[in-house]
Amino acid sequence: MKRTIFIASVLALGVSAAIAQSDVVEQRQNLMKQMGSQTRPIGGMLRGQEPFDLAKVQAGLKVFAENSQKAAPLFPENTKDAPKTEALPSIWQNKAKFESIMTKLNQDATTALASIKDEATLKAEMPKVLQNCGACHNDFRKKS
Repeated sequence: MKRTIFIASVLALGVSAAIAQSDVVEQRQNLMKQMGSQTRPIGGMLRGQEPFDLAKVQAGLKVFAENSQKAAPLFPENTKDAPKTEALPSIWQNKAKFESIMTKLNQDATTALASIKDEATLKAEMPKVLQNCGACHNDFRKKS
């Protein structure tokens, strides 16, 4: 009887760990999807395919600033082998660089939020923000 309870406890612990792991992966994927959805309208504005809309730009920059602060802790060591993720092992091999990109994204988005007022300032400041996305994707995300 004790052995059965012990085995059941170990199995429950394993299932709990797997659920916790998938929750963290899901949380970070949601944060990244939110940031990705903000790049579409802003990118359209940068290319002249959409009219400049300060409210959309500010909303997007707020998402970049907030999500970049939330993202780094959502990459704990125990999720590096999680299935259904595009995160590369290099995140955990060079965690300091990954975290520095997230910090820089936050800083650049915050700066851009304060300085973008029109289409000209959008075109001057937004590429600085988006460079962080590219830097992270190049080093830390599977190519699809």
